[in-house]
Amino acid sequence: MNNMTISSNTNVTALLKEYALPSPLGFGRELAPIMYRADYMDGAWKQGQLIPFGEVGINPAATCVQFGQQCFEGMKAYKVAQSSPALFRPEMNFARLRKSAARLCMPAPLSGIFVDAVKQLTRTLEPFIPSESGQSLYLRPTLLGLDPTFAVKGSERYCFLLIASPSDAYYTAPIKVMVEREHSRAAKGGTGSEKVGGNYAGSLQATERSIAAGFDQPIWLDAATSKNIEELSGMNFMAVINGALHTPALSGTILSGVTRSSLFEIARSIGMDVVERTMPIDELLTDIRTGACTELFACGTAAIISPISEIGDTETRQALPDVDNVARQLKTILLDIQEGRGEDTFDWMADTRDTDTLIKRLNGAPA
Repeated sequence: MNNMTISSNTNVTALLKEYALPSPLGFGRELAPIMYRADYMDGAWKQGQLIPFGEVGINPAATCVQFGQQCFEGMKAYKVAQSSPALFRPEMNFARLRKSAARLCMPAPLSGIFVDAVKQLTRTLEPFIPSESGQSLYLRPTLLGLDPTFAVKGSERYCFLLIASPSDAYYTAPIKVMVEREHSRAAKGGTGSEKVGGNYAGSLQATERSIAAGFDQPIWLDAATSKNIEELSGMNFMAVINGALHTPALSGTILSGVTRSSLFEIARSIGMDVVERTMPIDELLTDIRTGACTELFACGTAAIISPISEIGDTETRQALPDVDNVARQLKTILLDIQEGRGEDTFDWMADTRDTDTLIKRLNGAPA
Protein backbone atom coordinates (compact mmCIF):
# COMPACT_ATOMS: atom_id res chain seq x y z
CA MET A 1 0.00 0.00 0.00
CA ASN A 2 2.44 2.67 -1.17
CA ASN A 3 -0.22 5.36 -0.97
CA MET A 4 -0.32 4.87 2.82
CA THR A 5 3.29 5.93 3.36
CA ILE A 6 4.48 9.47 3.96
CA SER A 7 6.25 11.07 1.03
CA SER A 8 9.74 12.29 1.86
CA ASN A 9 9.95 14.56 -1.21
CA THR A 10 7.63 17.32 -0.15
CA ASN A 11 8.46 21.01 -0.07
CA VAL A 12 6.59 22.53 2.84
CA THR A 13 8.58 25.75 2.65
CA ALA A 14 7.57 26.38 -0.97
CA LEU A 15 3.90 25.87 -0.11
CA LEU A 16 4.04 28.40 2.72
CA LYS A 17 5.71 31.02 0.51
CA GLU A 18 2.61 30.99 -1.68
CA TYR A 19 0.14 30.99 1.21
CA ALA A 20 -1.89 33.94 2.51
CA LEU A 21 -4.83 34.14 4.90
CA PRO A 22 -8.20 35.04 3.36
CA SER A 23 -10.53 37.62 4.83
CA PRO A 24 -12.92 36.97 6.44
CA LEU A 25 -11.71 33.73 7.98
CA GLY A 26 -14.89 32.17 9.33
CA PHE A 27 -14.57 28.98 11.35
CA GLY A 28 -13.09 25.80 9.90
CA ARG A 29 -13.37 26.96 6.30
CA GLU A 30 -9.73 27.86 5.71
CA LEU A 31 -7.41 24.83 5.87
CA ALA A 32 -3.68 25.37 6.25
CA PRO A 33 -1.61 24.07 3.31
CA ILE A 34 0.41 21.63 5.44
CA MET A 35 -0.39 18.92 7.97
CA TYR A 36 1.36 16.31 10.11
CA ARG A 37 1.14 12.56 9.63
CA ALA A 38 2.41 9.57 11.59
CA ASP A 39 1.61 5.91 10.91
CA TYR A 40 1.12 2.91 13.18
CA MET A 41 2.11 -0.48 11.74
CA ASP A 42 3.75 -3.69 12.93
CA GLY A 43 2.65 -2.90 16.46
CA ALA A 44 4.44 0.46 16.80
CA TRP A 45 4.12 4.13 15.96
CA LYS A 46 6.58 5.42 13.34
CA GLN A 47 8.02 8.93 13.43
CA GLY A 48 5.81 11.45 11.69
CA GLN A 49 6.55 14.56 9.68
CA LEU A 50 5.00 17.61 8.05
CA ILE A 51 3.57 17.03 4.60
CA PRO A 52 1.42 19.06 2.18
CA PHE A 53 -2.25 19.15 3.10
CA GLY A 54 -4.22 17.00 0.72
CA GLU A 55 -6.23 13.88 0.22
CA VAL A 56 -5.22 10.82 2.21
CA GLY A 57 -5.18 7.51 0.34
CA ILE A 58 -7.67 5.29 2.16
CA ASN A 59 -9.01 1.97 0.94
CA PRO A 60 -12.82 2.16 0.67
CA ALA A 61 -13.00 -1.02 2.75
CA ALA A 62 -10.90 0.49 5.57
CA THR A 63 -12.25 0.20 9.09
CA CYS A 64 -12.54 4.00 9.42
CA VAL A 65 -14.91 4.02 6.43
CA GLN A 66 -16.86 0.81 7.01
CA PHE A 67 -17.09 0.74 10.79
CA GLY A 68 -16.42 4.32 11.86
CA GLN A 69 -13.14 3.36 13.55
CA GLN A 70 -11.98 6.94 13.92
CA CYS A 71 -11.83 9.65 16.55
CA PHE A 72 -10.63 13.23 16.72
CA GLU A 73 -10.01 16.23 18.95
CA GLY A 74 -10.45 19.98 18.73
CA MET A 75 -7.88 22.29 20.30
CA LYS A 76 -6.43 25.75 19.74
CA ALA A 77 -3.13 27.58 19.57
CA TYR A 78 -3.23 31.31 20.37
CA LYS A 79 -0.88 34.13 19.44
CA VAL A 80 -2.54 37.40 20.38
CA ALA A 81 -0.54 38.98 23.19
CA GLN A 82 1.95 36.08 23.41
CA SER A 83 5.45 36.16 21.95
CA SER A 84 5.07 32.58 20.68
CA PRO A 85 2.09 30.28 20.05
CA ALA A 86 0.46 28.99 23.24
CA LEU A 87 -1.76 25.93 23.62
CA PHE A 88 -4.76 25.82 25.92
CA ARG A 89 -4.77 22.80 28.25
CA PRO A 90 -3.36 20.35 25.63
CA GLU A 91 -3.08 17.58 28.23
CA MET A 92 -6.88 17.43 28.44
CA ASN A 93 -7.23 16.96 24.68
CA PHE A 94 -4.54 14.29 24.73
CA ALA A 95 -6.23 12.44 27.60
CA ARG A 96 -9.59 12.58 25.84
CA LEU A 97 -8.07 11.37 22.56
CA ARG A 98 -6.62 8.40 24.44
CA LYS A 99 -10.01 7.68 25.98
CA SER A 100 -11.78 7.85 22.61
CA ALA A 101 -9.12 5.67 20.98
CA ALA A 102 -9.37 3.05 23.73
CA ARG A 103 -13.16 2.92 23.35
CA LEU A 104 -12.76 2.08 19.64
CA CYS A 105 -9.81 -0.32 20.15
CA MET A 106 -7.25 1.98 18.54
CA PRO A 107 -3.68 2.73 19.67
CA ALA A 108 -3.47 6.40 20.63
CA PRO A 109 -0.36 8.28 19.45
CA LEU A 110 2.42 8.45 22.02
CA SER A 111 2.83 11.71 23.93
CA GLY A 112 6.10 12.38 22.09
CA ILE A 113 4.42 12.05 18.68
CA PHE A 114 1.46 14.18 19.78
CA VAL A 115 3.80 16.92 21.03
CA ASP A 116 5.98 16.67 17.92
CA ALA A 117 2.91 17.07 15.72
CA VAL A 118 1.50 20.04 17.60
CA LYS A 119 4.88 21.75 17.97
CA GLN A 120 6.01 21.28 14.37
CA LEU A 121 2.73 22.32 12.79
CA THR A 122 2.06 25.24 15.14
CA ARG A 123 5.58 26.64 14.96
CA THR A 124 5.73 26.28 11.17
CA LEU A 125 2.35 28.00 10.77
CA GLU A 126 3.17 30.72 13.32
CA PRO A 127 3.17 33.55 10.72
CA PHE A 128 -0.39 32.55 9.78
CA ILE A 129 -1.94 32.36 13.24
CA PRO A 130 -4.54 35.17 13.25
CA SER A 131 -3.96 37.64 16.06
CA GLU A 132 -7.29 39.37 16.70
CA SER A 133 -9.22 38.56 19.85
CA GLY A 134 -11.40 35.49 19.37
CA GLN A 135 -9.19 34.13 16.60
CA SER A 136 -6.80 31.20 16.80
CA LEU A 137 -5.18 28.34 14.95
CA TYR A 138 -7.74 25.57 15.35
CA LEU A 139 -6.07 22.16 15.49
CA ARG A 140 -7.80 18.87 14.68
CA PRO A 141 -5.89 15.71 15.75
CA THR A 142 -7.44 12.77 13.91
CA LEU A 143 -6.93 9.00 14.22
CA LEU A 144 -8.04 6.61 11.46
CA GLY A 145 -8.14 2.82 11.11
CA LEU A 146 -6.72 1.77 7.74
CA ASP A 147 -7.03 -2.00 7.29
CA PRO A 148 -9.43 -3.04 4.50
CA THR A 149 -11.77 -5.71 5.85
CA PHE A 150 -15.43 -6.56 6.00
CA ALA A 151 -14.95 -8.58 9.15
CA VAL A 152 -16.11 -6.63 12.19
CA LYS A 153 -12.74 -6.23 13.85
CA GLY A 154 -10.24 -3.51 14.61
CA SER A 155 -7.47 -2.54 12.24
CA GLU A 156 -3.78 -3.31 12.66
CA ARG A 157 -2.67 -0.15 10.84
CA TYR A 158 -3.59 3.41 11.72
CA CYS A 159 -2.71 6.91 10.72
CA PHE A 160 -2.56 9.95 12.97
CA LEU A 161 -3.13 13.29 11.28
CA LEU A 162 -2.95 16.81 12.64
CA ILE A 163 -4.62 19.37 10.42
CA ALA A 164 -5.05 23.07 11.11
CA SER A 165 -7.43 25.89 10.31
CA PRO A 166 -6.77 29.59 11.00
CA SER A 167 -10.18 30.54 12.35
CA ASP A 168 -12.56 32.99 13.93
CA ALA A 169 -14.97 31.87 16.66
CA TYR A 170 -17.70 29.43 15.60
CA TYR A 171 -20.62 31.76 16.36
CA THR A 172 -20.43 35.54 16.53
CA ALA A 173 -24.01 36.20 17.68
CA PRO A 174 -26.37 34.64 20.25
CA ILE A 175 -27.98 31.40 19.10
CA LYS A 176 -31.46 29.90 19.28
CA VAL A 177 -31.83 26.26 20.32
CA MET A 178 -34.63 23.78 19.62
CA VAL A 179 -35.42 20.98 22.06
CA GLU A 180 -34.95 17.69 20.19
CA ARG A 181 -37.77 15.40 21.33
CA GLU A 182 -37.70 12.75 18.58
CA HIS A 183 -34.14 11.48 18.31
CA SER A 184 -31.34 10.92 20.83
CA ARG A 185 -27.68 11.82 20.51
CA ALA A 186 -26.28 9.05 22.72
CA ALA A 187 -27.39 6.21 24.99
CA LYS A 188 -25.82 4.95 28.19
CA GLY A 189 -23.10 2.45 27.40
CA GLY A 190 -22.53 3.95 23.95
CA THR A 191 -19.92 6.44 22.75
CA GLY A 192 -21.55 9.71 23.84
CA SER A 193 -18.67 10.55 26.16
CA GLU A 194 -16.07 10.01 23.43
CA LYS A 195 -15.24 12.33 20.56
CA VAL A 196 -16.03 10.06 17.63
CA GLY A 197 -17.49 10.89 14.24
CA GLY A 198 -20.64 8.81 14.62
CA ASN A 199 -21.90 11.06 17.42
CA TYR A 200 -21.85 14.03 15.07
CA ALA A 201 -23.18 12.23 11.99
CA GLY A 202 -26.20 11.15 14.02
CA SER A 203 -26.91 14.76 14.98
CA LEU A 204 -27.06 16.20 11.46
CA GLN A 205 -30.70 15.46 10.75
CA ALA A 206 -31.85 17.16 13.94
CA THR A 207 -29.62 20.12 13.15
CA GLU A 208 -31.23 20.47 9.72
CA ARG A 209 -34.69 20.31 11.28
CA SER A 210 -33.82 22.93 13.86
CA ILE A 211 -32.51 25.31 11.20
CA ALA A 212 -35.62 24.76 9.07
CA ALA A 213 -37.70 25.72 12.12
CA GLY A 214 -35.77 28.97 12.61
CA PHE A 215 -33.29 27.79 15.25
CA ASP A 216 -29.52 27.30 15.08
CA GLN A 217 -28.89 24.06 16.99
CA PRO A 218 -30.78 21.22 18.66
CA ILE A 219 -30.50 20.64 22.39
CA TRP A 220 -30.51 16.91 23.15
CA LEU A 221 -32.41 15.03 25.85
CA ASP A 222 -31.42 11.72 27.43
CA ALA A 223 -32.22 8.56 25.48
CA ALA A 224 -33.76 6.71 28.44
CA THR A 225 -36.55 9.14 29.33
CA SER A 226 -36.42 12.02 26.82
CA LYS A 227 -36.86 14.33 29.80
CA ASN A 228 -33.39 15.44 30.88
CA ILE A 229 -31.08 17.89 29.14
CA GLU A 230 -27.74 16.59 27.92
CA GLU A 231 -25.91 18.92 25.50
CA LEU A 232 -25.98 20.55 22.08
CA SER A 233 -24.61 18.74 19.03
CA GLY A 234 -21.14 20.23 19.47
CA MET A 235 -21.24 22.13 22.77
CA ASN A 236 -21.94 21.63 26.45
CA PHE A 237 -24.92 23.40 28.00
CA MET A 238 -25.11 25.76 30.99
CA ALA A 239 -27.82 27.79 32.72
CA VAL A 240 -27.74 30.58 35.30
CA ILE A 241 -30.43 29.71 37.88
CA ASN A 242 -30.84 31.76 41.04
CA GLY A 243 -27.38 33.16 40.48
CA ALA A 244 -25.63 29.77 40.29
CA LEU A 245 -24.16 28.02 37.26
CA HIS A 246 -26.08 24.82 36.51
CA THR A 247 -25.07 22.16 33.99
CA PRO A 248 -26.00 18.53 33.26
CA ALA A 249 -23.83 16.10 35.23
CA LEU A 250 -21.58 13.78 33.22
CA SER A 251 -23.42 10.51 32.85
CA GLY A 252 -21.46 8.58 30.23
CA THR A 253 -23.50 10.13 27.42
CA ILE A 254 -22.11 13.68 27.56
CA LEU A 255 -18.73 14.81 26.31
CA SER A 256 -16.46 16.09 29.07
CA GLY A 257 -15.60 19.45 27.51
CA VAL A 258 -12.30 21.23 28.12
CA THR A 259 -14.09 24.60 28.06
CA ARG A 260 -16.81 23.20 30.34
CA SER A 261 -14.24 22.20 32.97
CA SER A 262 -12.43 25.52 32.65
CA LEU A 263 -15.60 27.58 33.13
CA PHE A 264 -16.32 25.73 36.37
CA GLU A 265 -12.99 26.87 37.78
CA ILE A 266 -13.46 30.43 36.56
CA ALA A 267 -16.99 30.63 37.96
CA ARG A 268 -15.87 29.41 41.37
CA SER A 269 -12.98 31.87 41.35
CA ILE A 270 -15.44 34.79 41.05
CA GLY A 271 -17.74 33.46 43.76
CA MET A 272 -20.35 31.61 41.70
CA ASP A 273 -21.70 28.27 42.84
CA VAL A 274 -21.41 25.48 40.25
CA VAL A 275 -24.10 22.78 40.27
CA GLU A 276 -23.71 19.60 38.21
CA ARG A 277 -27.00 17.71 38.27
CA THR A 278 -29.81 16.07 36.33
CA MET A 279 -31.64 18.91 34.55
CA PRO A 280 -35.22 18.12 33.43
CA ILE A 281 -36.16 20.18 30.40
CA ASP A 282 -39.65 20.96 31.72
CA GLU A 283 -38.17 22.24 34.99
CA LEU A 284 -35.81 24.51 33.05
CA LEU A 285 -38.62 25.94 30.93
CA THR A 286 -40.59 26.65 34.09
CA ASP A 287 -37.56 28.34 35.66
CA ILE A 288 -37.29 30.59 32.60
CA ARG A 289 -40.97 31.54 32.81
CA THR A 290 -40.76 32.33 36.54
CA GLY A 291 -37.50 34.26 36.22
CA ALA A 292 -35.45 31.81 38.31
CA CYS A 293 -33.37 31.06 35.20
CA THR A 294 -32.02 34.27 33.75
CA GLU A 295 -29.49 33.10 31.21
CA LEU A 296 -28.49 30.14 29.03
CA PHE A 297 -25.33 29.53 27.05
CA ALA A 298 -23.36 26.79 25.34
CA CYS A 299 -19.62 26.28 25.44
CA GLY A 300 -16.91 24.40 23.59
CA THR A 301 -13.46 24.78 22.10
CA ALA A 302 -14.72 25.95 18.73
CA ALA A 303 -17.43 28.31 19.96
CA ILE A 304 -15.76 29.29 23.26
CA ILE A 305 -19.08 30.55 24.70
CA SER A 306 -22.27 31.02 22.70
CA PRO A 307 -25.07 32.91 24.49
CA ILE A 308 -28.54 31.47 23.91
CA SER A 309 -31.24 34.03 23.21
CA GLU A 310 -34.18 31.66 22.73
CA ILE A 311 -35.17 28.07 23.48
CA GLY A 312 -38.20 26.19 22.25
CA ASP A 313 -39.60 23.66 19.79
CA THR A 314 -41.84 23.71 16.77
CA GLU A 315 -44.82 24.89 18.83
CA THR A 316 -43.52 27.17 21.59
CA ARG A 317 -40.58 29.50 22.11
CA GLN A 318 -39.20 31.26 25.16
CA ALA A 319 -36.83 34.22 25.05
CA LEU A 320 -34.25 34.63 27.79
CA PRO A 321 -34.44 37.73 30.04
CA ASP A 322 -30.64 38.12 30.00
CA VAL A 323 -28.44 37.37 27.02
CA ASP A 324 -24.67 37.36 27.31
CA ASN A 325 -24.39 38.78 30.83
CA VAL A 326 -22.71 36.08 32.94
CA ALA A 327 -21.56 34.44 29.71
CA ARG A 328 -19.68 37.59 28.67
CA GLN A 329 -18.01 37.86 32.07
CA LEU A 330 -16.81 34.25 31.97
CA LYS A 331 -15.72 34.52 28.34
CA THR A 332 -13.71 37.67 29.01
CA ILE A 333 -11.78 36.02 31.81
CA LEU A 334 -11.19 32.89 29.73
CA LEU A 335 -10.06 34.76 26.62
CA ASP A 336 -7.76 37.01 28.66
CA ILE A 337 -5.96 33.88 29.82
CA GLN A 338 -5.97 32.15 26.44
CA GLU A 339 -4.80 35.24 24.56
CA GLY A 340 -2.09 36.25 27.01
CA ARG A 341 -3.62 39.45 28.41
CA GLY A 342 -4.51 38.10 31.85
CA GLU A 343 -2.52 36.23 34.46
CA ASP A 344 -2.65 32.48 33.94
CA THR A 345 -3.51 31.73 37.57
CA PHE A 346 -4.74 28.22 36.68
CA ASP A 347 -1.58 27.22 34.77
CA TRP A 348 -3.60 26.36 31.67
CA MET A 349 -1.39 27.69 28.89
CA ALA A 350 1.55 25.79 27.41
CA ASP A 351 4.31 27.36 25.32
CA THR A 352 4.85 25.40 22.11
CA ARG A 353 8.62 25.99 22.34
CA ASP A 354 9.01 23.94 25.53
CA THR A 355 8.96 20.30 24.40
CA ASP A 356 9.96 18.78 27.73
CA THR A 357 7.27 20.62 29.66
CA LEU A 358 4.64 19.72 27.06
CA ILE A 359 5.49 16.02 27.28
CA LYS A 360 5.43 16.17 31.09
CA ARG A 361 1.99 17.78 30.99
CA LEU A 362 0.66 15.14 28.62
CA ASN A 363 2.16 12.24 30.53
CA GLY A 364 0.73 13.61 33.77
CA ALA A 365 -2.80 13.80 32.41
CA PRO A 366 -5.27 11.19 33.70
CA ALA A 367 -5.98 8.29 31.35
